[in-house]
Amino acid sequence: MSVTERFQTMEKGFGLVQALAEAERCLLCHDPPCSKGCPAETDPGAFIRKLRLRNVKGAIRTIKTNNALGGACGVLCPTARLCEKECSATGILRPIAIGKIQRFLVEHSWEIGFEPLAKKAPRPEKVAVVGSGPAGLSCAAELAREGFAVTVFEERAEPGGVIRYGVPAYRFDREFLKHELGSLESLGISFKCGTRIEGAVGAQTLLKEGFKAVFLAPGLWAAESLPGAAKVKGVHTSVEFLAAMRGERLDGLAKEVHGKSVAVIGGGSVAMDCVESALKMGARDAYLVYRRSFAQMPAEEDERLAALRLGVHFLVLNQPVEYLVDGRGRLKGLKLIRTRLGEPDASGRRRPEPVKGSEWTLEAEVAVEAIGTRPDAADWSALVKVDGTGLLVADGKTGQTSAKAVFAGGDIVRGPALVVEAVQDGKLAARAIRAALG
Repeated sequence: MSVTERFQTMEKGFGLVQALAEAERCLLCHDPPCSKGCPAETDPGAFIRKLRLRNVKGAIRTIKTNNALGGACGVLCPTARLCEKECSATGILRPIAIGKIQRFLVEHSWEIGFEPLAKKAPRPEKVAVVGSGPAGLSCAAELAREGFAVTVFEERAEPGGVIRYGVPAYRFDREFLKHELGSLESLGISFKCGTRIEGAVGAQTLLKEGFKAVFLAPGLWAAESLPGAAKVKGVHTSVEFLAAMRGERLDGLAKEVHGKSVAVIGGGSVAMDCVESALKMGARDAYLVYRRSFAQMPAEEDERLAALRLGVHFLVLNQPVEYLVDGRGRLKGLKLIRTRLGEPDASGRRRPEPVKGSEWTLEAEVAVEAIGTRPDAADWSALVKVDGTGLLVADGKTGQTSAKAVFAGGDIVRGPALVVEAVQDGKLAARAIRAALG
């Protein structure tokens, strides 16, 4: 089996018997705290109650009605610090596996051919959605259900945004995404892929073409990088590294990584995806270089522990200084400096401070920079208010920007955030657009 084939399929989720057994543990709280812990208002208290009472279709309907990307959220959400953290069963044994139940119910709907999402009578107004990531898809689904004619413009070849191009297929595969998108296409949403909306000019053109509202959710696709990285062969950004794993370039990337020493710089969930993928592609050694402590990593605890169990070498309290290259310009190592933690910074975490005279060299033939993403070169400032980092400024409850009929949400407003938060941004903006259009 090729590397490509091994990387294309997710692990199987719950079956019906497992899901029912897990639902039997639910305490059937009168005012379920788990529902309050879901940023997208998916209402796990309601769908688990219905499943426990054997109302399977009702449980599916609750999920899909509240969250058009219920399947993706069931797979990708950090439920341990959201809905499951609030679960009342935690004090007895362990929280209900809400995410796994949610994933099962969505997959079961596909197996039995049950599609609860329905479309109201058509309306004459057209709405444009820029970007087909979670925020854009959520907004499009909500508006399409209300009868609006929705067109989603996507710069890349296929829809899905970060859940297609920014997550390894072994965590979220093509087949799962295909089913999730199929539910949205059944609402009549039109997808125009390979179509870039170029900043303010592009959005203004859409309004002139008759779209009554525009929702901006292009995501963050420019990667932060260390000085000089672009000139070093063997250094990748997390954006290009993960995108390569979803396409035809995977076998080539695997050949580059196999048997090599790989260093991944960063401490977030994306860094964990990159370093785990390197090991799965046969890296001899995979290092996670992070300038703060293990406890201060933004990655989820279960992600960090999974990486440790897989064999990742954690080099915490170490900060890259420069890349070292051989005579052909290829990476041969990283010059690192040890750090100590000082006073808290704006993030609330203790600031890493270099330890003078502690420089050392880590040998590595491949490096992946997972140190953050930012908006690409598109200029939106001629249309909407933009902050100092290039993010769009929008109302947190409506997605309304400073421009009439223009709304925004997802990472382009929040910065890097959770899929479930982007889904909620899309829902809130859809409600505001519906209200604005009467």
